[in-house]
Amino acid sequence: MKFSYALLPDHAVADAIETIELADELGFYACYAADETWTRALWVLFAAAAGRTRSIRLGPSVSPMLLREPTHVAQALATLDEVSGGRAEAVLSSGNTGLLEQYRIDPAGMKPLSRTKEALHVVRTLLDEGTITFDGEFYSYDGLFTFARPVQERVPLKLGGMRGPRTFEAAGELSDGCHHALSYTREAYAYMVEHLRIGAERAGRDVASLDIGAWVVFATAEDSATAREAARSMVGIYASAMSDEQLRRNGVDPAELKPVVDAIRAGDLARGIELTSPEVTERLSVSGTPEECAAKIRDEIAAAGVNHLICGVTDRTLVKAFADRDLPEVPGAREQLRLIHDRIMPALT
Repeated sequence: MKFSYALLPDHAVADAIETIELADELGFYACYAADETWTRALWVLFAAAAGRTRSIRLGPSVSPMLLREPTHVAQALATLDEVSGGRAEAVLSSGNTGLLEQYRIDPAGMKPLSRTKEALHVVRTLLDEGTITFDGEFYSYDGLFTFARPVQERVPLKLGGMRGPRTFEAAGELSDGCHHALSYTREAYAYMVEHLRIGAERAGRDVASLDIGAWVVFATAEDSATAREAARSMVGIYASAMSDEQLRRNGVDPAELKPVVDAIRAGDLARGIELTSPEVTERLSVSGTPEECAAKIRDEIAAAGVNHLICGVTDRTLVKAFADRDLPEVPGAREQLRLIHDRIMPALT
């Protein structure tokens, strides 16, 4: 099991770079961030972090193909690969539903999966060849070229997905893996892995060769209740992006969560958090003591075939920024990374 750190939009640049440096020292596989306007510009941030790290990989998880022109993503990725000495990679998807709504984009009318698959082809071609001539349904180019060239022979490109199954099958067939966001049960990940396998077999590939990632809301502390309270502050916010089908695969009745989602979408975060039960928090996060987190990862996530855990670390700064709650006993991101390294990684690697 590889472990990576998901940088969430709460820390100042200097603080974020310090945390990435620590993740590098502790042997985390990668640091990812969302390529979206809610966050600081990840390409700039990761270019700065690249000069202060040695082995950690860097890139977007995810970059939204309904908002980003794929040749620009390829250019940025190749440049980051050069700056980092060959440590760049990317996860592409249609994008964050909430962000798309703020851009007044209706994903249903844009064929999101078809567009993302075509964008994947464009990014792959420009990275590998430095030029592209292509006539697609969504993108067309005539001899477009770039001097931005990666150091790696093949920069890893993966797809991000939540609902499936077509996204998971496309990832297995066309990309180097999949990051499945916001699932926590063996059933949910077995569903993803099975559809990754279908796609991989279609292309004559072995599913075990893929990066099979779980992006999770994560909080750990010496005191279990402290960690779970931090996660409870964020669960409803993230759950509001989950489909009914995905909620059910995670053991949650959508009707049970509806009052939470309604309150959050109405802007009443305090009410949404108040309505989020400890039981829902347990089902929709990896939270608790390091030993409790390790057991859940082992029994529910790794057991299904996942080989990469991406930790969306929920610390006191994030809770304050998103939910305006003061939880001073919740460990900071760097302290949680140390707990992952010292007490969770050894149980799973």
